[in-house]
Amino acid sequence: MKFTHLIEINDPLNPLIEPLTSEQLWRGLVLRAEQPMLFVPHLDECQILEKSMECVTRELRYGKVVIRDIVSYLPQLQVRYQVPAQEDIVGSSLTMTIEQPQPDALFVRFSYADDGVETEADIDAEEKMYVEFRRSAYLQSDIDTVRIIRELADAGKLD
Repeated sequence: MKFTHLIEINDPLNPLIEPLTSEQLWRGLVLRAEQPMLFVPHLDECQILEKSMECVTRELRYGKVVIRDIVSYLPQLQVRYQVPAQEDIVGSSLTMTIEQPQPDALFVRFSYADDGVETEADIDAEEKMYVEFRRSAYLQSDIDTVRIIRELADAGKLD
């Protein structure tokens, strides 16, 4: 499955939205990787196993399910989550890319991919429903991520 969508962060035509700087947005995206319990409500525990300027290796626990992943950084531009295949989990990735097409405009492109079925033509109706559910959940999670980043910025925690 592949799924990509764009969330507008700053809208120069909407004075009701407090603009974020690209630095605040970057710090928020890194914080999501390094302190995911602020962003993921059903996460029971996160252990950072290794950390460098380029990446972190994590172990996430959701009840009895444990997932290891690697989060890598392209500073001020991109955060990439890579989940290698493990136990009953297929390999997958999430890439969050900051886009600034003009000085006052700011977006984040969220791109998901997994090692499952390549095309939707290859899946049945039940699986298509599951794929649509996942896409909806990803979109809501990403909207929540941006909301939390805004809340952290408003509280002065991203400066």
